[in-house]
Amino acid sequence: MTLRKSYGGAYIVMDSRYMGNDLMLAWPSAEIAVMGAKGAVEILHRKANEEERAELVNAYEDRLLSPYIAAERGSVDRVIEPSATRSELVAALDVLSGKRERLPRRRHDNTPL
Repeated sequence: MTLRKSYGGAYIVMDSRYMGNDLMLAWPSAEIAVMGAKGAVEILHRKANEEERAELVNAYEDRLLSPYIAAERGSVDRVIEPSATRSELVAALDVLSGKRERLPRRRHDNTPL
């Protein structure tokens, strides 16, 4: 579940759809993207003046940071209101309580260094 900010590799490895989780929920306030708007604009538009950067930050936030965009792209299953969090989590745990997953046997151990 994403409540606030979820960027880049951290998003991917912290139980995202790409790691095989069963359900991904997000609040409307969540930001899910490769990086934050300000950082992206500073990298992509270094030569822009402050006014242009502010406009670009707003455009980036509107186009890419919305959890609704992530839901359209399949990274999020549902965007829920914060007041519905408890009931959504209880329902998900109820559905998944009987789930049994068989993992393949590991071929190689991780050698400690």
